[in-house]
Amino acid sequence: MALALVGINHTTAAIDLRERVAFPPEIVTDALKQVAALDTVAEVVIVSTCNRTEIYLDFAEPEQHEAASGELVANRLLVDRQQLITRWLCGFHQLPEAQLASCVYSYGAEDVVRHLMKVACGLDSKVLGEPQILGQIKSAYAMSKDLQVVSSELGRAFQAAFSIAKEVRTDTAIGENPVSVAFAAVALAERIFSNLNTLSVLLIGAGRTIELVARHLADRGVSKMVVANRTLDNALELAAKFSAHGTLLSDIPEQLIHADIVVSSTNSQLPLLGKGAVERALRKRKHKPMLLIDLAVPRDIEAEVGEIADAYLYTVDDISDVIEDGVKSRSEAANQAHSIIERGIEDYLKQLRSLNAVATLRAFREKADSIREQELQRALKALEKGESAETVLAALARGITQKFIHSPSVQLKKASAEGRADLLQLTRELYELDDDVAP
Repeated sequence: MALALVGINHTTAAIDLRERVAFPPEIVTDALKQVAALDTVAEVVIVSTCNRTEIYLDFAEPEQHEAASGELVANRLLVDRQQLITRWLCGFHQLPEAQLASCVYSYGAEDVVRHLMKVACGLDSKVLGEPQILGQIKSAYAMSKDLQVVSSELGRAFQAAFSIAKEVRTDTAIGENPVSVAFAAVALAERIFSNLNTLSVLLIGAGRTIELVARHLADRGVSKMVVANRTLDNALELAAKFSAHGTLLSDIPEQLIHADIVVSSTNSQLPLLGKGAVERALRKRKHKPMLLIDLAVPRDIEAEVGEIADAYLYTVDDISDVIEDGVKSRSEAANQAHSIIERGIEDYLKQLRSLNAVATLRAFREKADSIREQELQRALKALEKGESAETVLAALARGITQKFIHSPSVQLKKASAEGRADLLQLTRELYELDDDVAP
C-alpha cells in the first residue's frame, strides 16, 4: 500500500491562503490530469472546499522499497512525496513554497484512510458533524472516476470511508442536534410545528444570522418568507436570495398578521416589537398561535410578549440551551464515531491483507495443478503401455505426494538448520499437523 495525503485546512491555514490553493470546478479537471502525470503517481483525488484542500494519492512503489523496510524508509518516502505534491501545488497556483511550508500536513498508509474517514464523518469540520462534506467528497471521487485517475487502491480507501460515514450517521447522533443559533432556531420551530413548509415566516434583520435562518428554512421547503429591515435595499437583497419579500421595519405590524413564525436578530438597542403589536396581530389572526424567536442581544422583542396566551416567545438564552445540548450530544457521538472509525480501519487492513494473499494462493493452486497434470499424463501413458490400474494409481498418488512435498521439505530442513522455529510452527498451523508427532 502506497497511499499518501497532502493538504491544508481551516486549522492550519487562514482563509486568504485557503482561497489561493482551492480548486473550483472549472480548473480541477486540469489539476487532476497534471497530478496523475507526475512521476510515480498512480491514482489521485482532490477534495477542495471552503475549509480544506486535500490531495489523496496512491503511488507506485519503487523496486528498491520492496527490499527495504522499516519506519525510517517509510518516513523518507512520505517526505519525498509531500515535497513533490507541495511543489506541484505551489507551481499550479503560482505560490512561493515558503507560504505553504508551515501549514501543509501529510499522512501515509493507513493514516490516510483514518483521516479520510474522520473528514467524511464531519469530525474534522469547523462545525462538528456537519453533513455537507460527505457529499463534497463523493463528488470529488466521482470526478476522478470519470477521468479514470482513480482505481483499486485509492478507490478501496474511499469506499471504506463512505461506508464508515454512513454507519456513523446511522448509528450515532453526530448530525442530529443543532450547534449554531440559526440552526437551533429552525430546529426549535420544527419541534413546535409539524410541517414548516405550509407556514409564513417574518424575519427581522438582514445580517448573517438571519440569512442563515432563511437558508435553513428554505432547505426545509419554506417558501413564504418576508424580510424586514431598517434599510430597504439590504432587505431586498437578502430576500432576493430566497425568493422572499423585502420590506421596512415600519411595515412589521401589517406583516405580523400573516406570520406564523417570527425570527428577529438586529443590532437595535431598543425593542422593535412590543406586547401591544403582538396582541393586535393575534386578534386579527383569530388567536392562531405564533412562535417568536428573539436572537438579539439586547432583545428585539419585549419580554412581556411571552405573557400572551397564543404567543410562544423564545430568547437567545433558550436557544443557547438547545445549542449546548446539541454540542454535548455531538461530542458524545464523536467519541462513538472514533470507535467506529478504528473498527473500520481494522476491517480495511484485514481486507488488504486478505487481498495480499490472493496472488500467493493463486500461485500455490497453479503449482498444484501443474503437478497433478504432469503426473496424470505419466499415468495415462503407463496405462497405454498395459500396466495394471492398481500399479498406475499407486504410482500416481506417490508421484503427486512426493512432488508436492519436495520443495516444502527442502525449505523446512533449511529453516531448521538456521534455527527458524517460527517457520516450522507456521507449517504445523498451515497443514494442521498434530503437535504430538515426534520430530
